[in-house]
Order: sequence, then C-alpha cells, then structure tokens
Amino acid sequence: MDIVIIEDERLTAIDLEQTIKSVVPDCNIKAILNSVKVAIDYFKNEAMPDLIFSDIQLGDGLSFDIFKTIKITSPVVFCTAYDEYALEAFKTNSIDYILKPFSEDSVLEAINKYRQMKQTFSNKEYDYDNVINALLQKKDSTSSSILVHYKDKILPVRMNSIALFYIEVEIVSLLTIDGKRYHVTKTLDELSKIAGDSFFRTNRQSLVNKNAIADVSHYFSGKLSVNLNVAYDEKILVSRAKRTAFLEWLEA
Repeated sequence: MDIVIIEDERLTAIDLEQTIKSVVPDCNIKAILNSVKVAIDYFKNEAMPDLIFSDIQLGDGLSFDIFKTIKITSPVVFCTAYDEYALEAFKTNSIDYILKPFSEDSVLEAINKYRQMKQTFSNKEYDYDNVINALLQKKDSTSSSILVHYKDKILPVRMNSIALFYIEVEIVSLLTIDGKRYHVTKTLDELSKIAGDSFFRTNRQSLVNKNAIADVSHYFSGKLSVNLNVAYDEKILVSRAKRTAFLEWLEA
C-alpha cells in the first residue's frame, strides 16, 4: 500500500509515519509533503498513492486547495484537531478522519475502513466545497484546538481555554486561562488566521482572547493597556492606530 502524508509540522508528520508503519508494516510512505504548494507540484508529476493522510490547516492554506487544483483520485483520511462539528460534512462525502492526537487504534481503524470501502473509491469525485464551508463556518468554534509539543507528548489545547498567544525571545508560546504555558510551532500570523474572531492581534507580540480580558485602561500617546484575568507579567498595549478596531471588537 502506497501512502502519502500531507502535514506541515515535522514532528507530527514523523509521528504519523511511525504510527502508520507500526500498524501496517508492509506499507510504503511515498512522500511527506509540508505545504499546499509542495503537494500540488508533487501530484502534478507523481502517480496517485493508494491512500492519503492529510492535515487540514497547512502553513500556506487549507489542504482542500490541493484537491481543488489537482484532481485527486485517492481516498483521503484527514488528520485534524477540529472537533465533531465537521462530522456530517465528512460523512456526506464518504471521507474518513482522525482527530489529533491520533493513536495506533484510530489510524488502524481508518486504514481498515479504506480496505473495506476500496472498491467504492474507484473514479469517485468528492465535493470538497461542503467540507470547506463547514470548516470555515465554524473556524472560531470553541471546540477547535491547537496542538502543542510537551516533553514526549503532543497535546491538543482548546482555543477557548487559551488566554493569549505571545512572543518571548523570538519564541511563540501560549498561556491558558488556568495559567499553563506551552511553546507553539506556528507563527502569530498563522495563528491569527486560525484562532477565530474571539482573538485580536493587539500588537506584534501578542494575540489575545476576548474572554481573558479583565479590563482596558488608557495609556500614553492614545494607546490602550489590556489587563488580563490571568497572571501575565508583560504589558499588553494596543496602538493608537488599532484602538478603534480593538474597542469595536471588544464591544461586539
């Protein structure tokens, strides 16, 4: 069985590769593709694999952009940190999925489903628009999560449990409402796109959850100072240029 993995986080991709090989030792991982662009270039020149495991949110876009650009005839198992809100869309299009963090059991179950349904995948075309719409409509859902690496584990952290994302000594981290801190592999620009409307990019160093804001006070030169309801030592400032947009967002 030839398998292609589409995943932009290197450690997650390696973990998935090892998990797949542990449950299907005779499989062949043909490629690990880390972006929409790389995947499009790959599928333009290579034969389709038997099965694709693909993340949904990649650094340069949604993986669905690949399938809308290139005619993909292989069945796809989506590996996602999104929760069950997209379940019906996946079912409607006969697409399987596994929730991160995945396990040997969940990967094996997806592969077994592929084996059972193998004949029905022949010449099947998927309506990915339904899945895209389902995801975009719920992008800021409190059920969505982000993955963090902690020691030897990969942990999902709910977006609604995060007080803010911040940069400290060029490293992106998050602080949860209950005071836990984790490093994040994505940039603040990438996080701004997937965090949803509950978060506001107050400045270059921080992305704040509305639910974590205790109050806002005036600061020098027309700036605002944001005070959180969780312990955080650094001052969070909103520039004069962003002041109006921030207050409108806070009021909405």
